[in-house]
Amino acid sequence: MEHYTRWDDFLVAEHEMIERAMAVLKKNLEEIDRAAKEPLHLQRALDFLLEFGDKMHNSKEEQFLFPLMGQKGLPVEGGPIGVMLMEHDAERKLLLRMMAELPTLAEATAVSRQKFAAEGFEYLKIRAEHIWKENDVLYGMGRKVITDEENGVLLEEFNNLDTGTYGENAREKYQQMLAEVEKGSEARKRLVRNLSYEQIDAIMETLPFEVTFVDAEDTVAYFNKLDKTKLFPRTRSVIGRKVEKCHPEKSVDMVRQIVSGFKERTMDHAEFWIDFRGDKILIRYYPVYSEAGDYMGVLEVTQAIGAIQKIEGEKRLMY
Repeated sequence: MEHYTRWDDFLVAEHEMIERAMAVLKKNLEEIDRAAKEPLHLQRALDFLLEFGDKMHNSKEEQFLFPLMGQKGLPVEGGPIGVMLMEHDAERKLLLRMMAELPTLAEATAVSRQKFAAEGFEYLKIRAEHIWKENDVLYGMGRKVITDEENGVLLEEFNNLDTGTYGENAREKYQQMLAEVEKGSEARKRLVRNLSYEQIDAIMETLPFEVTFVDAEDTVAYFNKLDKTKLFPRTRSVIGRKVEKCHPEKSVDMVRQIVSGFKERTMDHAEFWIDFRGDKILIRYYPVYSEAGDYMGVLEVTQAIGAIQKIEGEKRLMY
């Protein structure tokens, strides 16, 4: 996992992992008769949600975050923290009950299986609302009262709990555990699947910067702002052309070095900036890899940043 420098980022990242296991549980509950006969994925999801979601993640909050927030003046009994503790307990009881019933689920009646599924959906509902409350409400309260020094102490306590339980590579082990939960489950879906082709196209055309994608064969495959005014005009004829044919001859060697660096993983980005038509233009390049780690191409992002450089102070959405 990434190295986090803030306690809230650390916990939100754990929420994301919990939600991935919740997706596996949800898919199995939706197909409870099949899952009862082939319970491996169901068991793995419940194991992870108990071991990581409750024993590790909830413990960080109960042992370290909540007491600190209590010391800073937020009531531990009652109030938001009290609600969080009640929900932790409710989640734990539902998971433990499901784990106890799982070994006999294959021989259970249809009514019993549906009751099992109903308890699972109840857990998912409580946990999803709980995560939202913490991410958007409780952690916001914590940010207002927890100092930078206390932030460092919390992170140390979180890491100590992890390493004390799973060793120095605890975070990597959590990822391995989650990979086992998701393996073969077909439950992990990219959020982009929630969008239609028309929505994706409209989003790309709305982005406040220009994007070009060069595929793994070094061929231009896509650019946005089609038929619109662009910083560097280009038309459909560029599609299918080799990237080196799309840059001035004097910059071709640098382009090749960047692409080679991305393919060999010796570079993770490249950026340049120029003065152009009275503005400052930032041009950035990023490698694109598949989930399996295979090189897929290069993403070029071009943006006029003159107005951004002049920003001072704050302009908030809410006061």
